[in-house]
Amino acid sequence: MKNSYASLFLITSIFSIPLCSTVFAVDKDKDMLYVGSAKRVVTPDPLLPVSGGVGTPEPAEKKIGDLFARAMVMKKGDVAVAIVSLDFLGWSSVLADKIRLLVPQIPPENILVGVTHTHSAPETYGFVDEKGNCSADLKYLDWVCQQAGEAINEAYKNMKPAYLKIAMGEAKGKIAYNYYADELYDHRCSVLQAISTEKKKGEKVLVTLVNYAIHPEVIGDSQKILSPDLCGPLYDKIESETGGMAIFMNSAQGGMVTADCRGPNGDIQTWDECIRIGELLASEALRIVKDAPVQKNPTLYCTNTSVEFPIDSPLLRMVLKNSPIKYPITEKNTIPTRINLINVGTAQIITIPGEALPNIGFYLKRKMPTPHPFLFGLTNDAFGYILTKVDWNSFKRYEYISRTGLGEMTGEILIDTILKLVNQSPKPDPVEKQ
Repeated sequence: MKNSYASLFLITSIFSIPLCSTVFAVDKDKDMLYVGSAKRVVTPDPLLPVSGGVGTPEPAEKKIGDLFARAMVMKKGDVAVAIVSLDFLGWSSVLADKIRLLVPQIPPENILVGVTHTHSAPETYGFVDEKGNCSADLKYLDWVCQQAGEAINEAYKNMKPAYLKIAMGEAKGKIAYNYYADELYDHRCSVLQAISTEKKKGEKVLVTLVNYAIHPEVIGDSQKILSPDLCGPLYDKIESETGGMAIFMNSAQGGMVTADCRGPNGDIQTWDECIRIGELLASEALRIVKDAPVQKNPTLYCTNTSVEFPIDSPLLRMVLKNSPIKYPITEKNTIPTRINLINVGTAQIITIPGEALPNIGFYLKRKMPTPHPFLFGLTNDAFGYILTKVDWNSFKRYEYISRTGLGEMTGEILIDTILKLVNQSPKPDPVEKQ
């Protein structure tokens, strides 16, 4: 490779220490919300094979667009939170913990690491074949961890006083659909936008976060193209129109909420179609948030809880036990993970460690005490599809997603855990306060 990922990991770690002057500047006004953002290109050079799921990755013959690690940091008083989005299929807590170690100024449990779920990026799960060979490049993954850590530290260093605009509304147009049943998906898009408090003509946007349920698999892995898929054009459109960074966090897109690239003669799997869908979603997100009221004194709260899921699926058990990623499987044949809850202004954010089906997403949003619910799917872990027990293996259509999920009780445990966390936590700001 042109650059040694291992060497870069050691060299660049020198620069991950936050500057003290930044901390002092932030601490001057504990009642003000500070927001920062930063990104790093994490496209492998030379290119690595791309993965769309379980199986042998396809060798990449070219790239269209770059892969990114994008970080957004929020701080108010003693509470600091980082949100990281990576252009990959999934990202385990084992790798996320490597990122967290590089960010000493933010509590590790307050660093949320999620993925866009592009199906055109290098393999990250550490799948092994029947001979025990791993398909993931572990040195490259370590290097990505370093780049993500740098992005968080830069975002922390660059924090500025900020107001928020938060909204949720229907994203209109031909963007997504449910492959199993066209209309069984969440049409709503949640948007959180941070704007500078400086009094200038017009609003200076610092960062725009888009939360929407969709599989970015227009190109997929079979074409041997490395790409961020529709997320790349989404970033470009938002950043060109606002001047601030864009970050995308996926939602409850399991079973099977995918990009609506259907054409008269089958799916249109081209970069132009990625541009069409990505730019349309970006335009809809900006439309939804445009007239949202400015929240000048938003609260910031972050908590978390641990949970263990039984590993019932033979396929997932094989993947997790044999991977060199070294997943933390317990003696009870369960796997632990963490779920976060964040209140920021009128928004409440919940993390989901996998691909929850849309009915789970709808139910959780309905139970969250806010008109601005955010669900960050595939965040803190990525344990395949998450179904309720009544959906598990119920239909022929659900055979694949049942086989690639942890087990029958995953959805039940997830819902119970999240509802307890929601009920035990303070409520986000009321809308009328703003």
